[in-house]
Amino acid sequence: MCVSAFPATRLRRLRRTDALRSLVRETRLDLDDFVMPYFAGPSTVLNEELPGMSRYSVEDLVAEAGELVEHGGKAVLLFGVPDEKDDDGSGAWIEDGIVQRALRALRAEHPELVLITDVCLCEYTSHGHCGVIRDGEVANDETLELLARTAVSHVDAGADAVAPSDMMDGRVGAIREVLPDTPIVAYSAKYASAFYGPFRDVAESAPSFGDRRGYQMDPANVREALREFELDLAEGADVLMVKPALPYLDVIRAVRERFDCPVAAYNVSGEYAMVKAAGAAGHLDERLAALESLTAIKRAGADLVFSYWTKDLATWL
Repeated sequence: MCVSAFPATRLRRLRRTDALRSLVRETRLDLDDFVMPYFAGPSTVLNEELPGMSRYSVEDLVAEAGELVEHGGKAVLLFGVPDEKDDDGSGAWIEDGIVQRALRALRAEHPELVLITDVCLCEYTSHGHCGVIRDGEVANDETLELLARTAVSHVDAGADAVAPSDMMDGRVGAIREVLPDTPIVAYSAKYASAFYGPFRDVAESAPSFGDRRGYQMDPANVREALREFELDLAEGADVLMVKPALPYLDVIRAVRERFDCPVAAYNVSGEYAMVKAAGAAGHLDERLAALESLTAIKRAGADLVFSYWTKDLATWL
């Protein structure tokens, strides 16, 4: 039977002031642990409601990234929206592709930035799926070669790390074979989530038919996620990612407890948009809600957090 130590023990004593609370705080937000996602496209399209969902021309992206650096931001994740799309997503790996041009410009102007690239075909295919289509389905093994080609083109253009997000079986191994020295941030547990909507609008990557449940993970599964993490590590992944973050805090905790490697979490567009909308409607304080959300992701066990609030966080902290 538990016997209370009250009144000798009073846990409120250490909550009395800001200074005391800060002194014993268990989880802290550090800008060094955050990555800002950016979208590069043929022209700049600003999003007033969701600033993190804006799309930038290469020139404007360099300027925007400069502001991030001035505020202390250290890393970015690049997505590309090409001028044209085709069935195979060839814009993903061509030398003068949108991400390749953005990488070269960012590397020249902001050499201190860590440049990570999303490696997937969905933004580049005319059908919006993450691989080539054969007989109405995504052809897993045929897609691997194209993903590896894309990753190599990114590194040749200046990427520090690549982040395959396609959820094809074997893609980490295929990339590791051609890039033995490049860090791989694997979207190991990318769930077939309802929280990707704003992203797909900006990236123009919604599937034109069907959905992605045949290759992205079932939201009900945790044990399967652990198998994905194990396989990606065996194939050569350096960082394991969970996406989305907030609905999958238990998955973040599970991978943190099982594996001794860096764990990342992606605080996705839908999570960002919900808090933004509630804040704009006056239902809650956006800053406080965002900080609480990001703290929860870190508390669950994430070492790195990809978040559209990263630039805001730089000023909040």
